[in-house]
Parts: sequence; structure tokens; C-alpha cells
Amino acid sequence: MQSLSLDTLPLLVSHYFWPLMRVLALFSTAPVFNDKAIGNRVKVGLAAVIALLLGQNLPDNTIPLISIMGLWVGCQQLLIGAAMGLTIQFLFVAVRYAGEIIGLQMGLSFATFYDPNGGDNMPVISRILNLLAILLFLLFNGHLLMLEVLSESFQLLPVSGAPLSRNAFSAVAHMGGLVFQFGIALGLPLITLLLTINLTLGLLNRLTPQLSIFVVGFPLTLSVGMLALLLLMNNFAPFFYHLMEVVFNRLAQIMLLFHSG
Repeated sequence: MQSLSLDTLPLLVSHYFWPLMRVLALFSTAPVFNDKAIGNRVKVGLAAVIALLLGQNLPDNTIPLISIMGLWVGCQQLLIGAAMGLTIQFLFVAVRYAGEIIGLQMGLSFATFYDPNGGDNMPVISRILNLLAILLFLLFNGHLLMLEVLSESFQLLPVSGAPLSRNAFSAVAHMGGLVFQFGIALGLPLITLLLTINLTLGLLNRLTPQLSIFVVGFPLTLSVGMLALLLLMNNFAPFFYHLMEVVFNRLAQIMLLFHSG
């Protein structure tokens, strides 16, 4: 048990301060935790509790807070936490991207809602799919998996002045490919169906010019799109679970790349 004294107090504060910075960086970028509906005091308090619990099992460090080495270590902790949070954020970016494509094909791209997290307008289909993704993320214990990865990161990447591998940052950037891969995969059945309808309407417009396609086309694509979206919901949960597995496996590989540096 650690004894409190004026001599050991700076080292004790330093011991818990570096994990706190990594946890705060994760909470600032990770989904669910970075929601603006959650107050900053709640985030800082929860991060302090998690850092206190994790710090009890970490080896002691003698890195002073106010020093060049302390500045370097602090930047490292922020980069590691932000890389973890941004990697998990790709889960929801892929789902929102699929919603934008589906809404564009259905003719609902003009129907937008304000997104309090992103600070911008989001198409209504993207907003619906994003809310479902958040519920499934909590249902599948994604928040607990994220905290487990955070705990394991201190074993692979202890608080030290060792340099980080740039290959890990390249791997985070390459994670952007998952947005297009899984986003298009999620919306591809509905996109193909609506594209077939649009081609059929285009042929009818050429065969019967007197038929007003604009009067028939929008209600038809909207009705068929809503029906197809209803059928798509049956496979949304397994799809999102598979996406979570891929993202967390990639996150584990990124942590290993950080460790190899």
C-alpha cells in the first residue's frame, strides 16, 4: 500500500495522470462516450474513476509532470487514446455512409436533421441507422469491449518515453477503406433494387413520352425503398455484429503495431 507524503505525492499524481490522459483522449473520440448530451464533468469524473482503477495495476513510473519528457509522454497518451477512439468511430461512419447512399437513391437526401455530435445536418435515413447502431453497440457490449481494449493497451503500451510506430498511424488511416466497403455492402441490395426501378421508369419514359415519370417515379421509389428498408432491418443486427468483430480485430492489430515500434 502506497504511503502519502510530500515527497511521494508528485510521483503518485504522475502515476495516475498519464492513464487519465489516455482515457480522456479515448472518451473524446470514441462513440457513445463523446456524445455532447453527456456533460464534461461526467466524462472527466468517469475517466478519473477508470484511470484510478487501472492505475492500481500499472507499474510505477518516475516521469515528472513538468518536464520535456512529461510533455512527450502526454502527447503519446493523447495519440494512443485518440487512435483507439477514431478506429471504433469507423463503425458508425460506415453505417451513416450507407444511410446517405440509401437516402439519395430513395429521394430523401433533402430530408435532413441536425446531428448534435457531428455539428452538421444528417440525412434522415442516416440518423435512423445511426440510432439503431448505437443501440446495437450497447446491446453487444461494445462499450465494455472498448474498455477491455483500453485496459489491455496499458499492458502492450505502458507509460514510457518509447517512440510509437508510424505503421500504426498508417493502419488507422487505412481503416477508412472499411467505411466504403461495409457502407456499400449494407446499402447494395436496396441500391440495386432502386436502380432497377429507375432504369425501368427510364425505359417507360422513352416508350410512352406522354406518361409523366416525375409524378409516378418519386412515390414509387419512396414506397419501394421504405419496404426494402424494412426488409433490410432483418439482417442489420448480424451485419453490425460482424462489422464490430472486424473493427475490434483491426484495433487489436493497431495496438500490436504501436507495440512493435
